[in-house]
Amino acid sequence: MVDIRLRGNDDSGLTDEQIRVAVRDSIEGLDRTIKNALIIPPDFTRYHSGAGKLTEMYYTLLKDGCNVDILPALGTHMPMSDEERTEMFGNEIPKECFIDHNWREDVVKIGEVPSDFIEEISEGLMKESVDVEVNKLLVSGKYDIIISIGQVVPHEVVGMANYSKNIFVGCGGKNMINSTHMLGAVYGMERLMGKDHSPVRKVFDYAEEHFAKEIPLMYVLTVTTEHQGEIAIHGLFIGRNRGVFEAAVALSQEKNLTFVDEPFKKVVVYLNEREFKSTWLGNKAIYRTRMAIADDGDLIIIAPGVRQFGEDEGIDKLIRKYGYVGRDRVLELYNTEDELRTNQSVAAHLIHGSSDDRFNITYAVEHLTREEIEGVNFQYMPLEETYRLYDPNKLKDGYNVLKNGEEIFYISNPALGLWVDRKKFEEG
Repeated sequence: MVDIRLRGNDDSGLTDEQIRVAVRDSIEGLDRTIKNALIIPPDFTRYHSGAGKLTEMYYTLLKDGCNVDILPALGTHMPMSDEERTEMFGNEIPKECFIDHNWREDVVKIGEVPSDFIEEISEGLMKESVDVEVNKLLVSGKYDIIISIGQVVPHEVVGMANYSKNIFVGCGGKNMINSTHMLGAVYGMERLMGKDHSPVRKVFDYAEEHFAKEIPLMYVLTVTTEHQGEIAIHGLFIGRNRGVFEAAVALSQEKNLTFVDEPFKKVVVYLNEREFKSTWLGNKAIYRTRMAIADDGDLIIIAPGVRQFGEDEGIDKLIRKYGYVGRDRVLELYNTEDELRTNQSVAAHLIHGSSDDRFNITYAVEHLTREEIEGVNFQYMPLEETYRLYDPNKLKDGYNVLKNGEEIFYISNPALGLWVDRKKFEEG
């Protein structure tokens, strides 16, 4: 059984040659002949995962001896554009190798997590069973190896992203996606972010143990950071057993968690316009900083690429209709509105994206109007005005003192970390 656990020795991370050797060793360590392979990387919203480089390496290694298909783990996200695909995966992989996952239509049910288990792990907050659905290609019997590539990093729904989440959500169906998002929301994301063994992770572990044993999976997990636009892969963990995930979790907690001594009074977060085109994704700026922001503090999100709220038209309409109105109000609406009960991931997202009036959230955009932003319960600031006050080209990650004497904390990429008051993290 393949079990590779590789850590870099310094801040620059692993070299391409170290990664390439690990990729080769992982294939040579398999006890099967490979005629058909399926690679499952993240999409462009996880550009900084290093998965583009790894996907290209696996494709190059396998392509001459077998057929290779690539199924990006889209979850509910919109399919990648040709430009995004080329930027992330390079020019060597033909477009026809890529398959779009449709979370509403392309899935089959392979099992069910029972209601009594859900009730137990949620402390009685949820009692409904959860269907385990995956893209039908994973259980087609066509593939000799399915290589799931992704980044382990703090996450607002599951605690620590990737491993089996890449399969059961990234390649999953409506019931699993909706139910687990709602489970994480009602349990409380501040109780689980940055930690293993959350209720949502226990659902994925149950599904992995009971229903996925016959899927020929191999997980390829990275831990990365970014400094001045350069991605460093600090760890590469390859195998099927949970131990490789736990090793990646430990390294991510070391590299991707920033503990603060005093809560931030003002945080400015920049969202790269190529990666963040909706608040559905852009609200990572809220999730990853909320445990470090002071009461009555301010979060300003510079979002030049955000042009919609949901990743598809149906979700977008629901967000516009109900807005980010706080946990208590969303739960009231959830109990009375059928369209929220049948779209649990939207209800969960609305909870995640609200500060519950504890701190102020301002979106600085140019593709949405003041009325649209304020209509979902955010504050609005014109993008150009924000650039004059907080120019990302002049700010450094961390504390900055502006010309007017104001102190802010700046984050250039919220997707790569979690900023948290240590006391809140330990008590959560």
